[in-house]
Amino acid sequence: MAISSVWENTDWISRATPLVTIFLGALTAAWLVQTGLNYARLAAIPIVGADLGGKEQRRQAYLAGARKLYNDGYKKFKNGIFQITTSRNATIIVLDPKFLPELNKLPNSVLSMEKAVDESMETKYTKIETHVPIAPNTITGKLTPALSRLSSKISQEVEEVLALELPPSENWQEVSIHHKLLRIVAMVSGFVFIGPELSRTEKYLDAAINYTLEVMQAQRAVSELKPWMRPFFSSRLPQLKNLYKRLAEAEDFMQPVINQRKAAAANADGDKPDDMMQWLIDALPKYPDANSQNLTKVQLGLSFAAIHTTTLTATNAFYNLAAMQEYIPILREEAAEALAENDGILTARALQSMKKMDSFLKETLRMAPASMASFQRKVLRPITLSNGQHIPAGVTIEMPAVSVNSDPTIFPDPLKFDGLRFYNLRQDGPKESAALHQFVSVNPNSLTFGYGRHACPGRFFAANEIKMILTHVLLNHDMKLADGATERYPNIEFASMSIPDPSKKLLFKARV
Repeated sequence: MAISSVWENTDWISRATPLVTIFLGALTAAWLVQTGLNYARLAAIPIVGADLGGKEQRRQAYLAGARKLYNDGYKKFKNGIFQITTSRNATIIVLDPKFLPELNKLPNSVLSMEKAVDESMETKYTKIETHVPIAPNTITGKLTPALSRLSSKISQEVEEVLALELPPSENWQEVSIHHKLLRIVAMVSGFVFIGPELSRTEKYLDAAINYTLEVMQAQRAVSELKPWMRPFFSSRLPQLKNLYKRLAEAEDFMQPVINQRKAAAANADGDKPDDMMQWLIDALPKYPDANSQNLTKVQLGLSFAAIHTTTLTATNAFYNLAAMQEYIPILREEAAEALAENDGILTARALQSMKKMDSFLKETLRMAPASMASFQRKVLRPITLSNGQHIPAGVTIEMPAVSVNSDPTIFPDPLKFDGLRFYNLRQDGPKESAALHQFVSVNPNSLTFGYGRHACPGRFFAANEIKMILTHVLLNHDMKLADGATERYPNIEFASMSIPDPSKKLLFKARV
């Protein structure tokens, strides 16, 4: 039959119309039923802070400090789940950590960390890349195994950088330790990430330190716009313009070094540099995706993930040491013994032997986690928990890490800082469970670094870096609180974040 005759004969249309109508009606009915089910399932999940009033009142309570809300929900709905109203538009459901083993078995097509990050970071507008497979795979496959052979080189870099940024003084010297640690951590991390060509240059330090701040400023500016306004007005935001400018500037000074490294690698007859930049270049053929191929953005992503989080933990540790002087001789003696037993070199073995320092750092994280929540995942397909509870698609789930940290059934006297808490657990507890109490351990009772296959891959490097910095400072400096303070400086808490007050100072003096 000719095409024209098909359209001239309209009988088939009249015959098909009822079927199309029935089909569309069935689809609509199914959608309405599913939507109703999802609404009913969400309505059945209790909301923490419901007594505060409506959504806006709960949101303001979250912004004022989410710790209390997470703790209230954790206690009231123990072993279950609850909703929490955050500053985001997404529906957030908080689950008890007992569900972690079963959730961890679900594939990315059901629970997606990347989608959760996309949602929270407004990546459509901030241009943050959440799927960059070359980065975590190179960290896991190259960086972590290399730490044992690179320890002495990294320790030497720490020593040199500290001499630049925190030189010994015969008199008490007031130091903004957070500011100093940002530069120290950026230089040491850069030494491993991007190599000595750039790691101490002010251009690199400026980008590595400020990129994270600019990303967060851009994310916050976008989130303050109504959702329908974002496609039209986000590009006009000065915060996004600053972020895009940062990316362009980083490209200008990083790409020539990347190109030189690539050219050298292609003609290399001898040894190659032993750092993250070289490992990434060598791995490029295995990762043809556009995100992995853009090494400038990969380097900025490494800075985003590592520098500020490591600095926050180190700053918290210094504030604790300055306020609780009794731990200084304990950790100093342990560090000196570790060095003496390893020919004066901070080898991987020496770092591993510092169990008291490891405990002190883990207790620091327990008391002051950077974020109240962990294991954030976007639910892409409905799931049913082992207790029969249904979680609909479209919501975001998370774990109340801060509440686990303050659970007295897990940590006796949880509000008291005990720097040797985890050391004693390792020494006195069953030998087979000793690994659970290490700084880098990941388990349902220790969620700071996440959980499962998406747990922070860089935590081993961060642990070594902080231990090296603490060791060198303890062995060469005395320290104390400034301005006659006698108690530990309180952290600043906003929404789900807890950060050491960057405006506070410590006093340092060379040991005699």
